[in-house]
Amino acid sequence: MTTPDWEAIESAYRAGSLPLRAIGEKYGINHATIIKKAKKEGWQRDLTEQVRTATNAKVTKSVTRKGNQSEVVTDEQIIEQASDEAVSVVLAHREGLAAWRGITNKLRVFLEDTEITEDNHASMSRSITAGVDAQIKVIKAEREAYNIDSGEKNSSTDTLSDLMDSLSKG
Repeated sequence: MTTPDWEAIESAYRAGSLPLRAIGEKYGINHATIIKKAKKEGWQRDLTEQVRTATNAKVTKSVTRKGNQSEVVTDEQIIEQASDEAVSVVLAHREGLAAWRGITNKLRVFLEDTEITEDNHASMSRSITAGVDAQIKVIKAEREAYNIDSGEKNSSTDTLSDLMDSLSKG
């Protein structure tokens, strides 16, 4: 059995961006053992907010860095490493959302070109409802991923939500 990389585990623990179970899985050690070691050595999960702040700054600037992952010694280095990992996740989410936007747009174009008849009106209604619901979810997720609105209500998605409510009642 190999000795756990306690320095890396401590850095991940202190960064606070991963759950303890995920840290344990990443480094091949039981999360309870990490808890015991952290308590014994006085580790604090105190860098979470700094990591979040650094992540948001990097995402805003669209900075991605690749390089040597040297030993993490200082708080600044821990914050840097954890925020780099978080930036990768956010950018992957943005890429996935762009793909989903394409899918919902294809559905919209298909529905625009399809004639509604007495025979298909029920299934078309369900398809339209599902399409609008998917579009609302993509819009909300994109606005969150791109930090648009800063938590304020968005009139365009509110209007779409109102439309969804009226479609589902009708």
